[in-house]
Amino acid sequence: MKRTFTMILLTSMLMSMTPPTNFFEQQLKFPRVQAANREKGKAVSDLLSSKSINSSSFDLFLRAFKKEQKLEVWAKNKSEDTFILLKTYEFCATTGVLGPKRRSGDRQIPEGFYEVDLFNPQSQYLLSFRINYPNKSDLVFADKLNPGDNIFIHGHCVTIGCIPIGDENIQELYLIAAKAKSAGGKINVHIFPTIMNEQNYKAINNEFGTDASLLAFWSWLKPGFDAFENSKKLPLVSIEESGKYIVK
Repeated sequence: MKRTFTMILLTSMLMSMTPPTNFFEQQLKFPRVQAANREKGKAVSDLLSSKSINSSSFDLFLRAFKKEQKLEVWAKNKSEDTFILLKTYEFCATTGVLGPKRRSGDRQIPEGFYEVDLFNPQSQYLLSFRINYPNKSDLVFADKLNPGDNIFIHGHCVTIGCIPIGDENIQELYLIAAKAKSAGGKINVHIFPTIMNEQNYKAINNEFGTDASLLAFWSWLKPGFDAFENSKKLPLVSIEESGKYIVK
């Protein structure tokens, strides 16, 4: 989603790319994050505690499903191997159709394997954080001149290609994500066309059966879904020069 970046957002970018000693404490300098912490801080602490997650030493993983319009939030202590489900948020608006994003203005929510690369505490949509679209795979297949960028998970309930979850929910999730960033490590974000169990995967293959390139793309995503679904461990994902995802 194209946005004109203000000086405040540029400052936030620098903070996000070069994390301070305590990223969460730095974020609390921003008024909207302060407000989120006042309103949702206890709920976040209680949620993490209820799942036995150490709020200063945990990993975060987000998994989105476009057809179901759901965003799952998974976490694990750094001392443990497997993730547990913290919470599921509903998209409060959506746009586009099933299938990846391929150009600016196509109103598509991306599909693929990403990570959070920027926090914006002064978002046009209250609070937001960005995924690293376009990644290496997207750049192979997307429009060479204008593939699009600035895809965020954010507040409010409007979108032309991002994932909105509403103001109260983004306050909560932003705090969780900022705490995870303070704990170090990447925040991985996997976006799928649907919950890719065998029944749903067969259904979308039947529905889009005449689009060979789309079915091939989804066949690269399914092993990533299956690997996590079976083990609750993040799979290792690489991208070939051809743009194909390889899941190990």
